[in-house]
Amino acid sequence: MPFLSLGLSPTVCKPLSALGYAQPTPVQQQAIPIVLAGRDLLARAQTGTGKTAAFGLPMIDRLRVVGGAPAGPRVPRALVLVPTRELALQVKQSLATYSVPANLRVAVIFGGVSFHAQRQELRRGTDIIVATPGRLIDHLDQGTVQLAGIRVLVLDEADRMLDMGFLPPLRRILTELPAERQTLLFSATLPVEVTRLAKEFTKDPARVDVSEGQVMAQTVTHQGIPTVPEQKGALLTHLITNPPVSQALVFCRTKHGANRVGQYLERAGVATAVIHGNKSQAARVKALEEFKRGRVTVLVATDIAARGLDIAQLPLVVNFDLPLVAEDYVHRAGRTGRAGHPGRAVSLVTAEEAPLMRAIQRLLPEPIEKIALEGVNTSPASEEALPEADRRHQGLPGHPRGPRPQRRPAPGPRADGNGIRVHAGEPSQGARHGAGSESRAASGYGSRQASDYGARSSSGYGARPHAGSGPRPHGAGGTGGSRPASGYGARPGAGQARPSGGGHDRRWAPSGSGRPQGAGQRPTTREAGRPGHGGGATRTGGHRPAAGPRRERPTRS
Repeated sequence: MPFLSLGLSPTVCKPLSALGYAQPTPVQQQAIPIVLAGRDLLARAQTGTGKTAAFGLPMIDRLRVVGGAPAGPRVPRALVLVPTRELALQVKQSLATYSVPANLRVAVIFGGVSFHAQRQELRRGTDIIVATPGRLIDHLDQGTVQLAGIRVLVLDEADRMLDMGFLPPLRRILTELPAERQTLLFSATLPVEVTRLAKEFTKDPARVDVSEGQVMAQTVTHQGIPTVPEQKGALLTHLITNPPVSQALVFCRTKHGANRVGQYLERAGVATAVIHGNKSQAARVKALEEFKRGRVTVLVATDIAARGLDIAQLPLVVNFDLPLVAEDYVHRAGRTGRAGHPGRAVSLVTAEEAPLMRAIQRLLPEPIEKIALEGVNTSPASEEALPEADRRHQGLPGHPRGPRPQRRPAPGPRADGNGIRVHAGEPSQGARHGAGSESRAASGYGSRQASDYGARSSSGYGARPHAGSGPRPHGAGGTGGSRPASGYGARPGAGQARPSGGGHDRRWAPSGSGRPQGAGQRPTTREAGRPGHGGGATRTGGHRPAAGPRRERPTRS
């Protein structure tokens, strides 16, 4: 077997023939001996050329357990970091398949699923961890995973990790790893940032580059269709249905755009699934499984699916929106033309997206073919399909954001008939209450002065004076919805005398009340019914007012 000639053990090579691995790919031929030797590695290879097996097979060979179950509990000895959940699931499935004859366990850690289930799996013990950086840091903070025994660290799709801002989490994770380890970096593109990252994380790494100056496999045909935003929906439907394709992967720039494209294709009678970052993990896994099994024809996605998604013999990739970063086109188009099968990548290009297309063209060795589709229905109904058609320029070079709409200024305060300033839209005092009724002035309890936000009336903090009426005698009844002068909830009149320590006491109420003790507080039911505690009696200053003459209880003779 050719894989045996690379130095792999017969145990690790046993399942490869059943998986269809007859001959190693160029990246596998060069990377496997280096990894088996224990050296650090920086590898660049085109998408679909078997990078997972290039680091997975030799890593498993170095970690394999010989002679049944290992002695003692299993501890993580290899860590594979990936940028997305979908890639984590795919890498885990591949490594788990490779690890069966080597008696190794593989665990996967990523967000969007139960933390408790992952903790239980880690407690049972594992040899290899495949993780996204964010959720792995959560486990480190909770103390549910220990990385002191890691011997091999793999950064898969290293350039994407930098694009997604994972550099600080990566540095945080590296503080938990032992200094003596093997570090492997794999990606389809190696910009200057990744090279700088390799110098920081590796020690004298060997370099493997099998791209031959080409970032894409030669089995992929690249085409572009000049169009206008209003016709993109009709063009997409035509590409998928004339002639019908077995499956297609459609990329959109935004989550909202992906939803609208998916809805439009469903209305056109095309079985469609949608995945993006706002979907739950269960919904994303279900959509991918249905697409892989052929239950849906089209999968509409944002760039979340551009990394590591392995679909056997996917014939068509459509860029409904061009990516803002030219290198992302490589990973989008890399979903087709894998493992030597032919594929086609078609881009719908508007005038605003022309600069993006020129940047993509600079990455490709051959010119992108410009085509035109005949017989496309561009009726007004098809224009509804375009997601965010009126905002298609946002984020594109040379199209700055327009001015934000001006908010309508809030109307200022006005004065009612009594000269009290109230806010616009609030009825005046006279309009709210009838004559002779007890009302709450605009500056009274629960209201705020427009001229001094948070201030209350000068007649007492929170006091409610009678509107347009003089002092009322104790026990006087009210009409027209007025409150009784005595009993629960009684209020003193505007000119009524208060007990000592009353309305002008400014001591604060207990913590959190926001009101001083005394003025404006309602008397308790017990006080309201006692002699000497009529209509205006309140607790003031935090003290009970002086009691009236005590009633003698009659005695039975």
